[in-house]
Amino acid sequence: MDFRNDIRSYIACEIETLNKLDIDAINDALNLILETHENHKRVFVFGNGGSSATASHFYNDFVKGLSEDIANKFRFHCLNDNIPTVMAIANDIGFEEIFRYQLRGVIEPGDIVLAISGSGNSKNIVNAVEYAKSQGNKIIGLTGYLGGKLMELSDISLHAPVNSMQVTEDNRRYPHDFRSPYDERALHAS
Repeated sequence: MDFRNDIRSYIACEIETLNKLDIDAINDALNLILETHENHKRVFVFGNGGSSATASHFYNDFVKGLSEDIANKFRFHCLNDNIPTVMAIANDIGFEEIFRYQLRGVIEPGDIVLAISGSGNSKNIVNAVEYAKSQGNKIIGLTGYLGGKLMELSDISLHAPVNSMQVTEDNRRYPHDFRSPYDERALHAS
């Protein structure tokens, strides 16, 4: 079987989507994460399905990768990583509460939320973001497709304007893959 035309089409879609990304929004998000770090505040990150894997990857890159050689460690908390907690909340309260429940009484002024949803309409994501906003916290939303409710609620929207979950997921890597500016600034801030 010859997949070359499919591969070329996929790469073309990736390039087209990358060229549509809002560089100013990416810059704003990177600066908000760095400001949160410098103020010793926390970043709560979460998503469902493949987005939960992306959230875990953010956590890993910032907590281990970027924090390894600095005194002021990044304070990321991935709300989808503790499966027993997620399952208990889903079973006892409801799946739509798995993230909001974990933020209640824990999120503090200056903490931020990094919410990830392909459609932007996942009820558990929207509930948590609405709660965080009601507490005065800033939201960075990563979305695809039309952006949904999450895009509307986000203070900074990192939107991949494409109707493909695969390409959307590929384009979520940029905020944590631009490591060298963080490495340099974080080391000097410690």
